[in-house]
Amino acid sequence: METLKVAIVDDHEAVRLGFAGTCQQSGFELVGSAATVDDLLLQISDKDCAVVIADLSLADGSLVQDNIERLVDFGAAVLIYSIADKPPLMRSALRAGATAIVSKSRPMATLIEAISLAAQGIIINNAETSALIDADRPFKEVKLSDREREVLSLYASGMSLKQVAYQLQIKPSSAKEHIDRVRVKYAKLGREAATKVDLFRRAVEDGILQGELL
Repeated sequence: METLKVAIVDDHEAVRLGFAGTCQQSGFELVGSAATVDDLLLQISDKDCAVVIADLSLADGSLVQDNIERLVDFGAAVLIYSIADKPPLMRSALRAGATAIVSKSRPMATLIEAISLAAQGIIINNAETSALIDADRPFKEVKLSDREREVLSLYASGMSLKQVAYQLQIKPSSAKEHIDRVRVKYAKLGREAATKVDLFRRAVEDGILQGELL
């Protein structure tokens, strides 16, 4: 039977080292271990990696949705291994294609079992994943254009409309129009975003920005 090849991306060295020990005990072949997705993809580019274990938030500031999409595009099943305390980011991970969420508070045997199931393409209905899916059913995600997402991300993170316009090389009036359209789209879904703080909350909820909800 072929050895299961796995990799991990986590910005805590202790977690990566602990996972390496788990791989040895479980008979998995660890083919990549890195603090960023960029570094991990370089390590496993020529490896037939079946499953990638990924932390929810990485210190390089990358977005969880982008990270998961890149790993899924590579062809690996992705398991989020996290303290699982940020539901908006966890929802973003599942939407981007993560197979399941495994809390770091769970026994290591739970992670080992999840890895084996993910490698077989089996849908994992553990407590964390099922709770998020159930909670997400009534959740209404706004459909924004790429430009609207860019403007919202910059504006909600603290820039003025003039700064956003300068950053994106567009007119201030155009930046305002984009924000106005974003507000209208959220309002139509019953997710009012009348203030800049509201926009920040919506951006975090939808995984456009990382941060703590106010």
